[in-house]
Amino acid sequence: MYISEVADLEIRRTDTVLEAYILEQDLIKKLQPKYNMMSKDDRSFCYVVVTKEDYPRFMVMRKTETNIVGAIHELPRRRAVHEPPLRKKYGKIYGPYTSRRQIETVLKILRKIFPYHSRAEKSEFRCFDYHIGLCPGPYDNAISQKDYRKNIRAIQMILEGKKKNLVNKMKKEMLACSDKHDYECAAKLRNQMFALQHIQDVALISNGREQKSLFPTNRIRIEGYDISNISGKNSVGSMVVFDNTEGELKANKNQYRKFKIKTVEGANDVGAMEEVLMRRLRNNWPLPNLIILDGGRGHLNMARKVLRIYHLDIPLLAVAKGPTRKKLDLYSFGTLPKLPKNIIEQIRDEAHRFAIKYHRDLRGREAIRNLQN
Repeated sequence: MYISEVADLEIRRTDTVLEAYILEQDLIKKLQPKYNMMSKDDRSFCYVVVTKEDYPRFMVMRKTETNIVGAIHELPRRRAVHEPPLRKKYGKIYGPYTSRRQIETVLKILRKIFPYHSRAEKSEFRCFDYHIGLCPGPYDNAISQKDYRKNIRAIQMILEGKKKNLVNKMKKEMLACSDKHDYECAAKLRNQMFALQHIQDVALISNGREQKSLFPTNRIRIEGYDISNISGKNSVGSMVVFDNTEGELKANKNQYRKFKIKTVEGANDVGAMEEVLMRRLRNNWPLPNLIILDGGRGHLNMARKVLRIYHLDIPLLAVAKGPTRKKLDLYSFGTLPKLPKNIIEQIRDEAHRFAIKYHRDLRGREAIRNLQN
């Protein structure tokens, strides 16, 4: 292509690489640009088909596998010879897409937010996806048909480029659930919206290969957490941040955050830490490469559960003093970045110091109020 042949230039912004990929495929399909030869090569075409079942599934197929000719979703006004039999077997058909691996990665990302049953077997027996949350268990009666189809429709709206409409629809549903005091439903919708707006699509950039790092290697952000209280009173949490925004890894006090525990009573450090992590992840702050918790295996298991709620894959490290108080006991999950032991101790100690300082501040204010009364 020669620059002299360019007549106009238009830039369209998208929130994620996933949306950019879907938009690119849609524009190539509609505009048929002269120089996009790969994207117009029938041999590379593949489609996403939605099965016609009580609990529909998404399947990725090539044209040769399905005899899809003219019945695809993007040409609804054109009735083709093969459309009637296809419509008996499939619902909507999306495509064409240029890379099977990329569109499979798109579905993998979306399935973490909106789970669906992917096997032909109408059973959850020996279904590993069911046990890790990728399948909502429709054949085990773990989800209603209505709620299951909502997940399917949500993914369809993403494939149709209607993410904003989907988010607005989910906001209305969340408010309606809240008005009915159905807080479990409202929380689920809130978490899905959060995950949808913070899609980790690094895997899509690398054409579906397993992502080796959640962030580019030149950007480091580590968050440390601790809880402080005395017999469960004035319980507080701290978040400290070490990053390399100034070239070397060191404390960034502008990013520190403190939390007054609101939902947990008594000396329940694990419960208090869970509240802190939940509140932190609701905020649109930069995500870390590593989370360090002052605690043991119980803290680690709790943090894994919280990350699953938000569909995040962030390495975890729980650090506790050993029985002799001279050696650290480390409990980890995920692929940890290589860090010197003294840095790990420094981050944990800084989280501890910051939590204690906030706790003392609260106790001092309480003492002053008591004297005034």
